[in-house]
Amino acid sequence: MIDGRLPVIVPVLLCGGSGTRLWPLSRQAFPKQFVALLGEETLFQAAALRLSGPGFAPALVVSGEPLRFIAARQLREIGHAAQAILVEPEPRNTAPAVLAAALYLIEQGGDAMMLVAPSDHAIPETPRFRAAVMAALPAAEAGTIVTFGIRPDRPETGYGYLRLAPGGDASASAPQPLASFVEKPDATAAAAMLASGDCLWNAGIFLFRASAIVAAFAAHAPAMLAPARAAVKEARRDSGFVTLAAGPWSALPSISLDYAIMEQAANLVVMPYDGRWSDLGSWTAVWQESEADERGNVLSGPALAMDCERSLLRSEADSVQLVAIGVSDIVAVAMPDAVLVAHSSAAQRVKEVAQALGQRGARQAAAFPHDRRPWGWFESLSNGPRYHVKRIGVDPGGALSLQSHKHRAEHWIVVQGVAKVTVGEKVDVLTENQSVYIPLGAVHRLENPGTEPLVIIEVQTGSYFGGDDIVRYEDVYGRG
Repeated sequence: MIDGRLPVIVPVLLCGGSGTRLWPLSRQAFPKQFVALLGEETLFQAAALRLSGPGFAPALVVSGEPLRFIAARQLREIGHAAQAILVEPEPRNTAPAVLAAALYLIEQGGDAMMLVAPSDHAIPETPRFRAAVMAALPAAEAGTIVTFGIRPDRPETGYGYLRLAPGGDASASAPQPLASFVEKPDATAAAAMLASGDCLWNAGIFLFRASAIVAAFAAHAPAMLAPARAAVKEARRDSGFVTLAAGPWSALPSISLDYAIMEQAANLVVMPYDGRWSDLGSWTAVWQESEADERGNVLSGPALAMDCERSLLRSEADSVQLVAIGVSDIVAVAMPDAVLVAHSSAAQRVKEVAQALGQRGARQAAAFPHDRRPWGWFESLSNGPRYHVKRIGVDPGGALSLQSHKHRAEHWIVVQGVAKVTVGEKVDVLTENQSVYIPLGAVHRLENPGTEPLVIIEVQTGSYFGGDDIVRYEDVYGRG
């Protein structure tokens, strides 16, 4: 409480990351913030729940174009609605994202208190974290920029650090003066900073007034203001999505908030937080945050460990039984289309995998076997030179775009639910075990008019099956 008033904080959830450090479970098409890594909820859902309730306004979500529908769907699944989802036409790192969020909130008519947080971190002690936010609020109310620092419990080389100014107390329950940001250190430097007692891990979480961060940009990155303002002013608004204008957005540099503003700002303090926290930046971090058995093994899905120690075994496919015998300090993750095996000491190198696979043209580098769409999902079952077989699920009320293809014909077989099918001028309603053929070039659409999920098997035949062989005529989700 401040002066007897309940503060209202706008959570700004950043969820545009690619998540390649947790490949193969996290990929560009479905990054880790949307994965249930540690419980029933995804990390994004857990972040939305953590920053909700008394004192918090509906969240403002900042997401990329391909991920916006996943974010909206996952909020609906937990009964939440964002005040808006800002859609970045292309990735531009955290500084442009935060500036656009601040300008959007000011445009809405108020100098909002913003709590900027990544949506892919694990912060399991919600009351404790909320208490730290409220303790930092008076400083932010006064116009100061507050960053949050985590009390370190080991010489971690995977995090950046915050060094307190002389006289600062890393165990204090109020914001402390900050001397400098420190890049990710080597093992010797990390051990020295841990021993010093005046350094905190940089959590990448910030609390400030919208006007304060805009003023900081005006002082330290003024060239970013005009294109960011234009991107917000010219944004396309539709069904809760605010798609920032691509032209001015492309003029913004790709730069982090730390580099653009925080390392230069003078009105900056750090709020120490001594609760549990992890950015889940590697499979080793996931192992550390998970409940292990008596030998230190963490198992998930159909996985079996025999005479193993300190290992993480995770199978995400019911049809893939993952078994390890006599190994120690191993990470093994099995997906329907890819398997990762690594020593725990090499977990930080997993991010190199997507790049290496991409150079080889492997689909698994970025694509996900279970592909999400605003109307539902699909997964590939079989591929060949002249055919592609998919299983497609359409949510109740969902509808694919009215479209045609130049290089493939399709055959749809309903295996569950009711399908409304348009082919040319003809509209039919099909039920289980019924099918329809869509000739090459025919204008067609698939809809679910029922109250239960619709599942079909789609057999494509032709010479090319890429996503760019889709000509859209109408789309209820506003896709081009």
